[in-house]
Parts: sequence; C-alpha cells; structure tokens
Amino acid sequence: MGKVYAVEYVTLDGVFEEPAWSGPYFNDELGDWQQANLTEADALLLGRRTYEGFKAAWPQMEAETGDFGKRMNGMPKHVATTTLTTPEWNARFIQGDVAAAVTALRSGPDTLMINGSASLVNFLTRHNLIDEYRIMFYPVVVGEGRRLWDEGTRVALKHTGSFTTTTGVEVVTYVPA
Repeated sequence: MGKVYAVEYVTLDGVFEEPAWSGPYFNDELGDWQQANLTEADALLLGRRTYEGFKAAWPQMEAETGDFGKRMNGMPKHVATTTLTTPEWNARFIQGDVAAAVTALRSGPDTLMINGSASLVNFLTRHNLIDEYRIMFYPVVVGEGRRLWDEGTRVALKHTGSFTTTTGVEVVTYVPA
C-alpha cells in the first residue's frame, strides 16, 4: 500500500508561503533530511500553484543542486488542478474528484510526497488522506502571510519524532492520531 506524506516549511506563527525567511537557517542537516525525503518518494503530489512554481524554478536549478535537482526534475508529479490542461515536467493532472484519485494512488505501491500546496494539504487532511506530516518549524515570526492550516481545518496528531538543527529549526514528524 502506498503512502502520502507532507513536508512543510512553517514559521512559528504558522506562515508557510514565500519561504525566503528560511534561507538563513538552512544548513547541511536540513539538506540531508530533505534529500532523504525526496529519495523516499516515488512521485510528487502537488497543488497547481506549487507545481507551476516548481516547474519554473527547478529545471534552472539542476546544475547547482546536483542529484537532488535531477531527481526533482525527473520524478513523476501528480498535480491537482482545475485549470491546467497541458501536462509538462513529468506531470499527470488530477482533475475532478481529487479525494478519489488520491485514494486510488494510495492503494498502489507508490510513496507520494507533498511540498507546499497548502490548499491540497488542507483538503487531503479533511479527507484523512495524509499518512504523515513532516514539518520544519523555523525560529522566525513574519507576522503576515498565508498560514499552512486554513481556518476550520482540524486534525488530531501524534508526535512520532523530532530533532533540532544547529540553526534552531525544529523538525517534527506527526501522524494522524
């Protein structure tokens, strides 16, 4: 059976968008952890906005990111979208019943990783379709911006592991309780 896990960058006040604030805290510990996350995944599961941002950025970053960039660019992507019609960058579009499509993907052998994609994360959380949450809490408060969790999203979680980097990022793993 497959698995879906979300890997998210979040400030202490819950903001996840435009994570330029993460730069000063990124180090080899997080790089190695992110490499392990990507290596574990058979495919990415993304929302449209994250897909479009990644598709624009990652092909140009492959030279500087080496094997990570090659894997990111080469792996399959499942993209939830109601507006895009021409898949690119190894993408397959999920249109229509996203919950049913992700349920079908989870019933297969593949491990799917979500990055960013807060609308998709919230939707899948409400449908109990995320098996694990891997959240990097950065020691910064930005005061404004899109929060990871939409108002009204509720989920009870169980802590399964954590570590703190030398730069103060708390990496916490949760599963649904």
